Parts: sequence; structure tokens; C-alpha cells
Amino acid sequence: MSGWAPTVSVVMPLWRARETLGAAIASVQAQDFTDWELIAVDDASDDGSGDMAEALAEHDPRIRVIRQATRGGAARARNAAIEAARGRYIAFLDADDLWLPEKLALQIPFMEETGTALSYAGFWRVSGNRRLCIEVPPRVTYRQLLHGHVIGCVTAVYDTEQVGKVLMPDIRMRHDFALWLDILRQVDCARGLTMPLAVHHRRDGSLSSSLPRRTLATWRMYRDVEGLGRAASARYLLSHLANRAAAVTRARLR
Repeated sequence: MSGWAPTVSVVMPLWRARETLGAAIASVQAQDFTDWELIAVDDASDDGSGDMAEALAEHDPRIRVIRQATRGGAARARNAAIEAARGRYIAFLDADDLWLPEKLALQIPFMEETGTALSYAGFWRVSGNRRLCIEVPPRVTYRQLLHGHVIGCVTAVYDTEQVGKVLMPDIRMRHDFALWLDILRQVDCARGLTMPLAVHHRRDGSLSSSLPRRTLATWRMYRDVEGLGRAASARYLLSHLANRAAAVTRARLR
């Protein structure tokens, strides 16, 4: 499909994702909105994930696979896909998560109609047998986002015509959080669709499953990427933790 420019480029990093990759890609192929390309970046997996992605790409020309020679982490893999993207809109889906079929069909027209440069949506968080509906606010500014990371990467989409191709900082965790903050320096706010449009799986042993690791990563992002002082970083971190706890409580009560 040489010369083809899709509306949406879907960024998918792969590492040891063979068990979940098929379902993740199928959830993109099942989208009601069909003008997309999927760029899967194999981050030097040793379980055949890259081979599986290439096999799936043989049957769908909208899928492209990039193979990394050495493992560089999720931020580098996502950045490789962003740099290779041909679409106006950049969307994100990890190889162990899922989109609901209506996601792009609702989110892209919403962005076009509102002129939104960065959008997001609610999502389901699944951990073992527990399933939580994560609610999101209808809009968030840069300052508000510092107080709480409300944009799930599995739902985020940004418009390159408005903000250019913005890359993630090369840090192990919270690179997505830092990217949203970077974009929000350019625009007045991000806007959200409050209904759930995706499923995020939080798996035991993953980086995101550990509260201490998440907390330290958030602190380091405030300090090293945002360049905030200790007092400001501590204030935002405490607010961030309180807001995340409140969001989980609301989800449990629903």
C-alpha cells in the first residue's frame, strides 16, 4: 500500500506478547472505523512475538512490523512507531490490551468536531477476576493533569496536524504521562469521552502492577522530565496519589 496515508496510525510496542498479541490486533481489525494503519514494533522479543506479528501482517496490508535489534524499552518502541507513522492521528494500544469496536468511530469524529488536539476516554481495568470501570473528566489542562494522571494510554489519541509528531521521553515508566504533559503545553486542554472505549489489563509482575514502582516513577518524572522542585513535586505527587485512590474507590462503588 505504497503512498497510502491513513487517518489513524496505531502505535503498538511488542515484548513477549505472543499470548495476547492476536486478540489486541483483532480488536483493531474489528474497529467500525477502518481507515487506520497498525505499526507493531517488536522490542527484541524472545518468544516469537515479532514473527507472529509479521504472519498477521501478511494477511492485512494495514499492519506494518518494525523489528528492533536490541531491547530498548516501551518508550523507544513507541517512538519508533510514531516516527514511522503516516496518519494524521496517533493512537496507542499495547499488545496485551483491547479496544472496543466503536472506539475510533466515536473518538476521531469527536476530535474533528471539537478541534481537540489530544483526546482520551474511559476504560475498563482488568486485574485477575476484578474489573473496574475507570471514569475520566470531560476535559483536563496541563496544571490539572499534574495533579492526577487521568489519561489512559490505551485510550489516548493526538493530532499531528496541530502539535506535530511529539515523542515520549526515554524513561522506563511514566513516559506516556510525560508525553501528555508535553502536548498540553501547546494547547489549552485535552478532552475526553467519558464512556469506556478500551480494556486495560494489569498483570501481576508488570511494572505498572507495583504501587511503589509507579510512585517512584511519577516522582522521577516530575523531577527529571518536568523539572519541578522538590516541594512542587511532593505536592503534586500527594495530590496524584489521592486522586488515583479516589478514582479506584468510585470505580468499586459503581
